[in-house]
Formats: sequence, structure tokens, C-alpha cells
Amino acid sequence: MNVPDNLLYTNEHEWAALENGRARIGITDYAQNSLGDITFVELPKAGDKLEQFKIFATVESVKAASDIYAPFSGVVVEVNEALANQPELLNQFPYADGWLVIIKIDNEDEKSKLMDAESYKNYLKEVEH
Repeated sequence: MNVPDNLLYTNEHEWAALENGRARIGITDYAQNSLGDITFVELPKAGDKLEQFKIFATVESVKAASDIYAPFSGVVVEVNEALANQPELLNQFPYADGWLVIIKIDNEDEKSKLMDAESYKNYLKEVEH
């Protein structure tokens, strides 16, 4: 399972990359693998307000529909429009072209409620048993 060291993680299998007061958000390799082939992504719009650990998107796969939870509170500044026509990017490149949104973070202190890569790897070991 690919778990990049430079990201923060939620226990719902989302990741966040911090970049100058913003967070690029996506789903983890574990999440996309568990979902199977992703067929549709429903994303918020630019300007929408996200709340930490609240649902902000839905991903549908051949297996099921899954809610996606925000790792941070903030305002959506960019949406990955490519996913509308290529939802499979989430499967192919979950940490690169398969990102979901970029938000302007309201409070960076919220990162204390997230896991670093080492903690997330340990969490995955627990989940898989």
C-alpha cells in the first residue's frame, strides 16, 4: 500500500497535502483499492465551505458509493474538473492527478486531529485485522 510520507491522513482514508495555507485533498491508495473501479465522482463547487470530518463528496465505484470526508475546514478554491470525464484517475493516480479539491484552510491547528504517514500505516495494520 502506497502511503507518501509528506501527507496527513484521516481514519476515513482521505489525505491532505498542505501548501501555503491550502490543502490539496484526495483519497488514499487503500481507499481506491477498497472501492474498486471508480465510475463517478460528485464534488463540491468552488466557493463551497467544508467542515472538518463532514461529508463533502461522493465516489461511486462498481462495488458501492462512498462518502468522502474533509480533513480540514475551509473554502473550496479549486475542483479537479478532470474527474468528471476521467473518474478512473482516482484509481490510477490517487496522490497525483486523482486529487479531488484544493481548499483554503480555516484553521491549520486542525492538523493535530490527523495522522502522519507512520500513524496511518499503523492504523491500516489494525484495520486489516
